[in-house]
Amino acid sequence: MYARRASVKNFRNIKEAEVGFCPGVNVLVGENAQGKTNLLEAIFYASVGRSFRAANAGEMISFGEKSAEISIDYRREERERDDNLTIKLFTDKKKIVEKNNLRVERMSDIVGSFRAVLFCPEHLSLIKAGPSERRNYLDIAISRISPKYIYSLQRYNYFLKQRNALIKTAYGNRASFDATVELWSEKMAEEAAVISAMRLEFVRRVSSLVENYFREMTGERERTEVIYKGNAGLEEELYLDARRVKERYLELLMSAHDREIALGATQYGIHKDDADIKINGKSARIYASQGQQRSLALAMKLAEGEICREEFGDYPVFLFDDVLSELDETRRDYMILHSTNKQVIISTCESEFIKRMQAEKRILVKNGTYTEI
Repeated sequence: MYARRASVKNFRNIKEAEVGFCPGVNVLVGENAQGKTNLLEAIFYASVGRSFRAANAGEMISFGEKSAEISIDYRREERERDDNLTIKLFTDKKKIVEKNNLRVERMSDIVGSFRAVLFCPEHLSLIKAGPSERRNYLDIAISRISPKYIYSLQRYNYFLKQRNALIKTAYGNRASFDATVELWSEKMAEEAAVISAMRLEFVRRVSSLVENYFREMTGERERTEVIYKGNAGLEEELYLDARRVKERYLELLMSAHDREIALGATQYGIHKDDADIKINGKSARIYASQGQQRSLALAMKLAEGEICREEFGDYPVFLFDDVLSELDETRRDYMILHSTNKQVIISTCESEFIKRMQAEKRILVKNGTYTEI
């Protein structure tokens, strides 16, 4: 899969731009704050329906404007025509999504149509950061390959929101809480069982790929492993047993009401899951060197793309946002090596690196304009 064209209007500092890409390596070059990351953000948004740095549409729409538009023409390798995905963002109403000029009711209905994997400086902390960063990694990666996961995750988050709202009213209305808490707990537990199994299966696939990438990248013999850490406290294999997981979560959710009311939020569920990354059996978050952590982070993003290829038959678009300055020469070279046979759109300020990169297209970025050089 590759993006052929991105048309962006009123998106951050991009007033209006149309940028063409080649199927191979595309380099966006320019000084900081010129619009390199903004273009990658727009492309990524078209892939997953969310930004990697904004909480709402208002942050992405250009100052003084009421709407923005992202349009991506993309092509599967075996097809002879382009598909188009267009997203219109508004400050005062829901976004509009269209695929091939047909209205799509929900963004989740087309997630996975155009697939892109992002690697940005924030992801370099994937190993040492808190559990929420790794949950976010899992949610985006699995959603890209499974509509079922998106559906269950949306339902779970809705039930969690309702249950948390119920907890917050319990001080003034304990009778209402006691009468309805089991209903929301059971609904949460049911979706948690689905999500837990899919997370475990994905983590197992990632773990094998990460070990191979890490060894190739570093030449080291350390044994790496990614382990799913479910919040239900079960042995790993049991998370594949939906009935057992549902029963366990329901038991937990019904066992700590006084504590939850005191803390003001639900204390058990897949919203507290983690993925434990280890080197030689020890926590990489604690014991890995900075170089090892960065190798592992890059390996996890490459694994994300490889699983996409296994599922759909072709690689996603790889978006590398200004990570070169954060990687040493060995990891840069490895990233270059793995840029063959796939589309890469990479942003950089470093002119020296451009000379080494076998880029088929170079695009100068300045004040939200994009000029092929």
